[in-house]
Amino acid sequence: QVQLVESGGGLVQPGGSLGLSCAASGSIFSRNAVGWYRQAPGKQRELVAIIGSGGSTRYADSVKGRFTISRDNAKNMVYLQMNSLKPEDTAVYYCYERVVLTDYWGQGTQVTVSS
Repeated sequence: QVQLVESGGGLVQPGGSLGLSCAASGSIFSRNAVGWYRQAPGKQRELVAIIGSGGSTRYADSVKGRFTISRDNAKNMVYLQMNSLKPEDTAVYYCYERVVLTDYWGQGTQVTVSS
């Protein structure tokens, strides 16, 4: 059974940095695309960043140049480093893994950007 567990959320001031981690289990992790989505109150869940099995990356326009996604296949981990955070980055952040044609999600971690 695929499981994804996020950690690293919290409260940070505008302009600050925060790192998220996601531990994956139950799949052949190295073969799958993994990434991060987020959902702000009253809004739809949206893609933040995704990294393919070969290391190719894709980012939402709103986070390009500020966020960096990475993965460690030996540890079955995916990371999101967030810099220059803005209040509009406030959301619940979800780890994501696509296993064959099925999408799996973590339980989410809250990121709040506020002074």
